[in-house]
Amino acid sequence: MAKGILGRKLGMTQIFSEEGAVIPVSVIEAGENVILQQKTKEVDGYTATQIGFENLREKLTNKPQVGHVKKANTQPKRFLREIRFDYLENELSSLEVGTALKIEDIFQVGDIVDVQGITKGKGVAGVVKRHHQHRGPETHGSNYHRLPGSMGAIKGKLIGKNLPGHLGTDLVSIQNLKIVALYPEHQVILVSGSIPGPKKGLVVVKTAIKSNVRG
Repeated sequence: MAKGILGRKLGMTQIFSEEGAVIPVSVIEAGENVILQQKTKEVDGYTATQIGFENLREKLTNKPQVGHVKKANTQPKRFLREIRFDYLENELSSLEVGTALKIEDIFQVGDIVDVQGITKGKGVAGVVKRHHQHRGPETHGSNYHRLPGSMGAIKGKLIGKNLPGHLGTDLVSIQNLKIVALYPEHQVILVSGSIPGPKKGLVVVKTAIKSNVRG
């Protein structure tokens, strides 16, 4: 059975296991999740659960958005995302529209999850930082240090050539992370290891695809 929830990355810390080992963890706040829509193959062509996360003042939304959330009898939401599984049965699809999701009802300590988010934006970067190319020699009269390399007879066709450009803000999924702890009173999840995105960035936590397919 597959399930998921939306949250904000609060940062990283570390906790100690019962054996005394240090475990680096990412902290995710996942309150104010509500099911807004259930999509079906008959109507939409695929099966998915649309979740709204984080309440938003009504004056900051438009009429179509307000009408959409009223079907779920809830406040407007800042973020709307679909939880969709093509290989696993979606446990959320059995829940009614308007159901508030709590972390203690979705996950348990020890569950293996995938965390998806948008990486930090780093602006325009050169080839050394962006593609990890080696720099040129800095002595013996060389004036070629951090440049992209010979363009050759490419005649303007740069497909496949490593060049300077925008770095970051990519949609990335980190797979097979373990839920180390749950704090229902604060709606906070501790996940082992690091996850993509800056502090307060939106993340999607859902059942790990590969580990559950293999299992």
